[in-house]
Amino acid sequence: MSPTSAPSLVSDTTLDDLPLREDLRGHVPYGAPQLEVSVRLNTNENSHDVPAEVVRAVVAAIAEQVPHLNRYPDREADALRDALAAFLREQPASSGVPLTRGNVWAANGSNEVLQQLLQAFGGPGRTAIGFTPSYSMHPIITQTSGTAWVDGRRGDGFSLDPSAVAEQVRAAGADGHGADVVFLTSPNNPTGTALPLDVVEAAYEATRGVVIVDEAYAEFARPLHAGGTPSALTLLPGRPRLVVTRTMSKAFAFAGARVGYLAADPAVVDALRLVRLPYHLSSLTQAAATAALQHAGALLATVEDTKAQRDRLVAAMPSLGLRALPSDANFVLVGGFDDAPAAWKALLARDVLVRDVGIPGHLRITAGTEAETDAVLAALAEVVAAAEAAAHPEDTEDDDEGQQA
Repeated sequence: MSPTSAPSLVSDTTLDDLPLREDLRGHVPYGAPQLEVSVRLNTNENSHDVPAEVVRAVVAAIAEQVPHLNRYPDREADALRDALAAFLREQPASSGVPLTRGNVWAANGSNEVLQQLLQAFGGPGRTAIGFTPSYSMHPIITQTSGTAWVDGRRGDGFSLDPSAVAEQVRAAGADGHGADVVFLTSPNNPTGTALPLDVVEAAYEATRGVVIVDEAYAEFARPLHAGGTPSALTLLPGRPRLVVTRTMSKAFAFAGARVGYLAADPAVVDALRLVRLPYHLSSLTQAAATAALQHAGALLATVEDTKAQRDRLVAAMPSLGLRALPSDANFVLVGGFDDAPAAWKALLARDVLVRDVGIPGHLRITAGTEAETDAVLAALAEVVAAAEAAAHPEDTEDDDEGQQA
């Protein structure tokens, strides 16, 4: 058969034609838009490049590994877990917690950490609960593991009350034992709000299952002396079913490296060994992340600047006729749009990409550099003015008549 007559791999086959798992039918993949724009503030990345000194250290660490890529990586990632435990011990919001390598696990981004937790503690016949709006991957990962998902309810202002959380957690499980997996987030995505520790304690007491506190944005939280909330890491002693997940994607400006991790009782780490793929973290990833952690101070130097831009966004919203929730993360949830999808498109037309998270009247804006903040505020002012003019065309006509007179 000649190459020109070979059968084509292009066909009209759809997912409906394949023997897909029934519980996956009708679902769509995670898909934050990846568009070429000048101002990209939709995925909560760190807008600052990796500092030159860290680049040199990472490149040198990777170069040491390249000649030995014929060998499998350290299956336990011991050096990386040592470095992660040391980093967590030094954080003010979690100081005093004696974390060691045995308490820490690492994987390819916090999403793989969450996936492994669901593989170990979820599955068919088990239930997970999360309180929406929250991180959209929690229900996606839950459902792909065959675990049933329950949408928990929040109160006014997207708040969580300890007693209401406990009641919902108990109701989500069978025989009054509570949900098998509970997702909490602090700071919460997309609201940016920190979670009081009494909510975590209430959820833990309400179930025999695992309670996961997703702290992907913890480094951006207000300090304790300024009214900030302690990390859920401080609750780990004596709570073997409590798990705190973190990532190097945000504050560390390491999103492209894909490194997430957790802190928990060593028994939880042992459970994840049962479900992880062999050699799941490459030698290059381990080397890069370990080198980066040795320069944590340089990487985290941009955090204060990001927080300043976040607070600038919050402060600027009232003058635009919008409102923003106070945020402990590197993003701001902005409300007050009459038509959020239309506002999103209008911002994109001005070369600014933010996130429509599906909450009516709201858009989420990542805190970027000072120049990016300038750009998004200028674009928002134009979008708000255009929407106001479209809603009240008679005002524009009156202005035109006055100018002609």
